[in-house]
Amino acid sequence: MSAPLRVVRDGDVVRLMLDRPDKGNALAPDLVEALIAAISAAAHDGTRLLVIAGAGKHLCTGFDLGGLESLSDGDLLLRMVRIETLLQALYDAPCVTVAIGTGRVTGAGADIFTACDRRLAVDGSAYTFPGAGFGILLGTGRLAARVGADAARDILRSGQVLSADAAVRAGLATEAVSSADVETRIAIHAESARRLDGETVGAIHAVTRRAAADTDLAALVRSASRPGLKDRILAYRARTLGERQKGTA
Repeated sequence: MSAPLRVVRDGDVVRLMLDRPDKGNALAPDLVEALIAAISAAAHDGTRLLVIAGAGKHLCTGFDLGGLESLSDGDLLLRMVRIETLLQALYDAPCVTVAIGTGRVTGAGADIFTACDRRLAVDGSAYTFPGAGFGILLGTGRLAARVGADAARDILRSGQVLSADAAVRAGLATEAVSSADVETRIAIHAESARRLDGETVGAIHAVTRRAAADTDLAALVRSASRPGLKDRILAYRARTLGERQKGTA
């Protein structure tokens, strides 16, 4: 079995490639732990630019629902806490972070995109945050910091899907790019990232971002600890599957 994450270093630029293309790069536990370890390493090894991308069509289609029937509410809660740990590590990383949004960028995948400093929406990509549909608040504070509280509430309550251009207009993405321009943009961001050392970048992040780093974690745990988490996710999966089948009928 191949590793779920490819880590490629080129000097002070590190690329993290989510490598489960047959599963839409969905966040299985081993991929989450590999990402946490890679981000932790980048915080201490001189990395100036950290790039996150997905193999195949999609950056990340969210929480991996494989084997859901065998999991308990407690299992699911732990998995979500580890995803929030990943998101906060990425948000706090003492280097410049860049997410390459391709294909479907959904749920926890959209939260990874949101947590990065620079967020490139590639032509044809689409962004949605469905967690509220099964009662989960994951990364909500970071989304509000990017797009504003009113817009975040609208996005979460409506379940709307944002195109690449709409994501830029909302402030979710920092720029829309063609696939041909991605490498050029990465090179530009790498050059800019070298201007400051990691300690300074980390200090800037600490001063300019929310002081209460545990706010999102507390909101997640409160929402996920409500009884019936697994049943809510199963109902959501059945509902969305039915909607897709109607759309292709």
